[in-house]
Amino acid sequence: MKVLGVKMYMKLRKLLNNEKGAQTLEWLGLAAFLIMLIGIISALLKGQSGALSDIIGKIIKAIGDQIQ
Repeated sequence: MKVLGVKMYMKLRKLLNNEKGAQTLEWLGLAAFLIMLIGIISALLKGQSGALSDIIGKIIKAIGDQIQ
């Protein structure tokens, strides 16, 4: 009975420690964030002729709104 438990534990440990694809998911998350940031910037710059500081302030506010 003890041997069976050890064998099952070893198989489950191998399955649960599988980290294949974790780095890919991190890169996909970073890419999604950059796409969102570019979309926010392009939406804010559309039709804007104000000062650069106003645009940067709006970008920061928009990012803060997206996070909340």
